[in-house]
Amino acid sequence: MAKRRDPKPVRLRMYKWEGSWGPFTITLPCGECALTEDVIEATLNEELAHVPVEFEVKPWLSYWWEPILHGGWHAPIILVGNKVIAQGDALNRGVLVEQIIRAYSKSHAIEGNKVFGKPNCPYCTKAKELLDEAGIEYDYLDVVENPAAMYEMLVRVKPEIGHLTPVTTPQIWMDGKYVGGADELGQLLDTEVEPDPRRGQGSMSPTRKLKSAGRGREWQGPSTRPA
Repeated sequence: MAKRRDPKPVRLRMYKWEGSWGPFTITLPCGECALTEDVIEATLNEELAHVPVEFEVKPWLSYWWEPILHGGWHAPIILVGNKVIAQGDALNRGVLVEQIIRAYSKSHAIEGNKVFGKPNCPYCTKAKELLDEAGIEYDYLDVVENPAAMYEMLVRVKPEIGHLTPVTTPQIWMDGKYVGGADELGQLLDTEVEPDPRRGQGSMSPTRKLKSAGRGREWQGPSTRPA
């Protein structure tokens, strides 16, 4: 069996208002730099604790040419990969979470069984019930309580349903493969999902045609608007 590789970390760099170059040396403190570094450390330990991140802090004046190549010139400068996500001001925590999750999700395929849902979503509840009844283990991610889960869901589902299609909940992956919503999960598990009068709080799914295949049914793939 092939050995599973450890995920490659997302590269995160911060260039602080300090350092020296030739006869020049920065001696003035930078309040925005200190605040930004605190925000990054806290976010990496909380919202992004599950994401491998390689964080490096550099003195801007000693390495000024590095961020300039990517459009960064005003410290503090923050890069995710080679993309400048902030400069000149204290970093917005939500921006950091979104950009790290985007970078990670684009370079790492989803694994296992995952359900992205939200509170007061009847079809999210139904999806969890179907998996529980089938004895299938899964990870449930609340996209309202967990901003990182929201950004991950959006990055991963848009290529599946189309960038102009509204994103609804739940969004489900089984064995790392995109399924869709509760309706598609029911089809996959050969279980009918009864219509719910509260439909619309999570999604609206078009009617799907299924072909008989002996005991079970043939799954035709996810619709563009899962339930």
